[in-house]
Formats: sequence, C-alpha cells, structure tokens
Amino acid sequence: GRLSGAMEAGGKGAFVLGNLAEVVERVLGFLPTKALLRAACVCRLWRECARRTLRARQRVAWVSALEGGPAETHALVRALARELEQVHVLPQTVLYIADAETFSGHEESHEQKKARKRNSKETAIALEKLLPKRCQVLGLVTPGIVVTPMGSSSNQPQEIEEGEAGFALLFPKIDGVKIHTFHFSKDVKNRVFDENKFAEAGLKNNPDLRVVLLFGYNSWKSGATRFLHQIVNPLNEKSIILAGGQVESFTSLTSENNSAQPGDACGVVGLAFSGPQIQSATVLLDQDVADERTAEAAMQRLKAANIPEHNTIGFMFACVGRGYRHYKTKRNMEADAFRKFFPNVPLFGFFGHGEIGCDRIVTGNFILRECNDIKDDLLHGYTTVMTLIHLGSTK
Repeated sequence: GRLSGAMEAGGKGAFVLGNLAEVVERVLGFLPTKALLRAACVCRLWRECARRTLRARQRVAWVSALEGGPAETHALVRALARELEQVHVLPQTVLYIADAETFSGHEESHEQKKARKRNSKETAIALEKLLPKRCQVLGLVTPGIVVTPMGSSSNQPQEIEEGEAGFALLFPKIDGVKIHTFHFSKDVKNRVFDENKFAEAGLKNNPDLRVVLLFGYNSWKSGATRFLHQIVNPLNEKSIILAGGQVESFTSLTSENNSAQPGDACGVVGLAFSGPQIQSATVLLDQDVADERTAEAAMQRLKAANIPEHNTIGFMFACVGRGYRHYKTKRNMEADAFRKFFPNVPLFGFFGHGEIGCDRIVTGNFILRECNDIKDDLLHGYTTVMTLIHLGSTK
C-alpha cells in the first residue's frame, strides 16, 4: 500500500518505481511472498519483477512449532497461520509432521476430552487451507518430532519425544529438481503389487531418481511388513537413497483426490526427489550406537560423504525406543551430534515405530557400491537413520 501511495505522490520516486525494473526488483526482493503476490497486482512491470523475484527463491523454508498449550488448534496450525505471512518462498511441495498425542488429542483427561476432541481430519484440513491451492501436501503424524527452530538453519535441532510439536517443510519450485508425492495402499484383493504404479509415481524407468523418503502406516496390520518389502525391494538399488520409517498415520496427501482410505488399510506414502544435481547420503545408527562417541562416529561417516552443506536438509528417523531412554537420560544426543558436524544444516524428522535406511552415498561422481552386491537390509528397529539431501547449488 505504501509503495503505491508513494507513486501517487508523484515526482521522481514515482517514475523510478513505475519504470526502472532493477529498482523495483530490489525493493520487491525484501517482501515476503504473500506481500509480493499482492504487489504483483499493481502494474505489469511490478508483475514481471515479482515473477522474477519469486523464481529466484529456490531455497527450502520451514515453519516449526515447539510450544504447546491448551488451545483449540494444534501449535503447527497456529505457527503456519502466523508465519506464512513472513515466508520468502512459494511452496510447491509441503511435508509436514506433527506429534500424534496432541494432533488428534488423545492425551487429555476424560473431562477435557469431552470439552474438545481435537480431530486429526479437521486439523489436517485446517493446515491444508493455509497452503496454496496447487501445492502437493504430504502430512504425517508420529509419536515424537525432531525439529529445527525457525530463524536460522544453524539453530539447535530439538528432539521432542513428548508434548506438542511439529514442522512444515516448504519446498518451492527448484530448477532441475522434481519432487513427487506417492501413495501405495495394500489392496485386499491383490496379493501381487502392480508394478505399473511404480512407473506412474516416477519410481521406475527414471534415471534421475536420487532419493526416496518412504513412510509406512498402520504397520501393525497383518501383511503390512510384507507389503512394505514389496515396495522397498525394487527400489533397493545402489544409486538411490532410501530413508524413512513407520509412522502413526498419514493425514494429508492432497495430490491424490481419493485420500480417504479405509481406516484399516495399511500402506506406504512418500516423496521422491529426482534431478541430476541432487546429492544425498545416509547412515544407520544401529543398537550399538549408545553414547556420544559412537553417535559422533556415525556423524563422521555422514560427513565423509562430502555432501555440500548449503541448500541441504537433514532428516532424522529414529525409533521411539531410542532418544533419552536409550542414551541413559541424556537428551537430544543424536541431534546434538548432528549439529556438531553439520553446523548449518537444518534437521527434521520423527520418532516412529521402525526405520527404513542403510549406509549409502549418492553424488554426481561417486556411488557407493558393495563389492558382493548383496541387497542392503533396509528395515530396522531400535535404530536411527540420518540422511542429508542436497538440492543443488543456489546462486
């Protein structure tokens, strides 16, 4: 509003803001995306400048919620409503993860529960409403959350095993990177998995596929593990990073129109990252990793992969059996070890019911190959999977 007011005031300022693209672009560059989209309505020049400014914003942004408190809505809904005004990207793909207890409100006493039953469906809809219409959204609910507070990618990541928490990772359109959401649910009728579904999801005959994050839900169902193997085994190639785990449930998958699943179905949802500029590495912290020294040794292995740190995101998928109980009451052990070796990479993830991953590196010029070509075992319990995904160099 103020800028157009200045234009009406006449004089040189108005001429500059109405005609000189470099100046306009410089000024618009300071605006968060929502304000930028409003400014784009002023005139053609401003629209063009706003477009160029948006196209240049290719870094991932995120919104974190670490504070609970008795409220009608989940802390993540409140944080998104507040922070999206400030965000400097236009989200094209969003991965959000929130804690199971408070997302759907299992935890309060019976009296409070009657007063307000927080419904996971309603919470998911409230979150999706805040995001752009054409955005792909994948939402998961897990027993615990790993999140980096907002403001700086070097903030100390927090392992939140109890209490209200969540985050939303906002991926803008990034040149040379394709991100697909996918969902395979176990078909009661077919025992054999339809391979064509892989191709549709970009998980087959896709030479640019680099990283697949996968999440199993309702993993306690009979046949769930077998189904997970049917998905994981064909993807278990040395040139693809696989990482993820078993979650409580998934609540959003907006790129699919039929997101209503039978409540008792089990299946796999996830994100596939394709593009030649993507580099990634992952390490498995097994049950023997139980103190600072061994945790840091695992981070050293991840560091040795030499993944560039700028424009890179860290993921941590841990077992609910790990965390501070596993490390004899020392809290935040693995997130601290990660931060020590990766001072500027934000870390996100969860505590779940099982982990998917192994030690593996995929970069442009180096692919880790086992000499005996045995397939890696990818499904684990009581472990932590730490993964880096580098999305290419930004100007």
